[in-house]
Amino acid sequence: MAKTERCYFLTRNIFDGILNQKTLFVQKEVLRHTYQPETLPHRGHERDQLSFNLVEALKGHIPSNMILYGVTGAGKTAVTRYVCDQLQSKGESIGRMVHPVMVNCRQIDTQYRVLSHLGNALLEDYEREEIPFTGWPTDRVFSELVKRMNARGGVYVLVLDEIDHLVKKAGDDLLYNLTNLNAELKDARACVIGISNDLKFTDFLDPRVRSRLGQQDIVFNPYNAEQLQDILRSRAEVGINADAIGAGVIELCAALAAQEHGDARCALDLLRVSTEKAEQEGLDVVEQNHVRIAQAQIESDQVTPVIRTLPTQQKLVLASVLINEKNGLRNMQTGEVYHVYKQACSNIGQQFLTSRRVSGIISNLDMLGLITAKTISRGRYGRSKEINSCIPTNIDPCDVMSKAEPSLNEVFSAKYRHQSQL
Repeated sequence: MAKTERCYFLTRNIFDGILNQKTLFVQKEVLRHTYQPETLPHRGHERDQLSFNLVEALKGHIPSNMILYGVTGAGKTAVTRYVCDQLQSKGESIGRMVHPVMVNCRQIDTQYRVLSHLGNALLEDYEREEIPFTGWPTDRVFSELVKRMNARGGVYVLVLDEIDHLVKKAGDDLLYNLTNLNAELKDARACVIGISNDLKFTDFLDPRVRSRLGQQDIVFNPYNAEQLQDILRSRAEVGINADAIGAGVIELCAALAAQEHGDARCALDLLRVSTEKAEQEGLDVVEQNHVRIAQAQIESDQVTPVIRTLPTQQKLVLASVLINEKNGLRNMQTGEVYHVYKQACSNIGQQFLTSRRVSGIISNLDMLGLITAKTISRGRYGRSKEINSCIPTNIDPCDVMSKAEPSLNEVFSAKYRHQSQL
């Protein structure tokens, strides 16, 4: 190879060609659901209901606590963030202290962490001490939050997104404390807004918490196909080159999303990925076939390829879990899985591994997300694992494994002796 050729290969970067490729996007971020648009099509009624309540904060009064319900992608978080931004902006312009604070309770999912997050969000520049991630008693964290709210004054709008996840995991103690804040505050006021995908999550609440929290409810209905088309067109005008969207593309994206849950996030993902596919092919126009390709990619089953590529021994252990479940066993122990695993190995002439090796395989399958292996304490009887499969119901793992390794047909068709549970 000539010296100049070697230098070319040494200096050439794999991203050079991609970086200089013609793009169909003007601003790709506009097509992501995290983007905050200036207008919210077809959510005027919900926006006005929320605004009519929160305007009390601009008068120095306490807004009512609220719960916003609706399926994923119905615009709950987007509307709330939009109204809170407008609220804060108006408060600054008229000299009213209004402090919206949003917390995602799927990411921050314990009472301690939510309270510490709220307290640290109110930390002034001159204050040095943050509430630590862990280590304080919960009542001290709550007292510190009240102290900081009183010090700053004004009205606080505490938005708890995915509130149903928090309640199911940690109970309703946090909501009791937050809805009781105004009894503790002297120089400030607060209201709580919960956002939930679950219409029935209040069934888990103490009646006292339910009556305080659910003073006003707003239900966000799913978008229909026409509404999704309007949303996509408004985003495409800003985010994608003019004339880059072919006939029927937006309509197809909207129809596919409306068929499922009326999910605006799904519709936006379809349009963005479709445009990426056309861009990768070097085309100037996105066509309907790109939408079909994008749909297949977004909805692709990630579990099947993992099951197919498992080593034989791991397939046998997974098969043993599935066989036990087929026979009505749940929360099975390692010994019950191992008992069936040895029989499965015998059925196809495989040498079985030791119980310790199988326990390691179970941990690996847990890490891959094919099963759950939760370690529990049984007091003086020691610790053990409770094992269950977590493969989606629309996948037949037995069929997947049998096709990848035909010898496993005998494993699933054989009869087994099961250990009796004490």
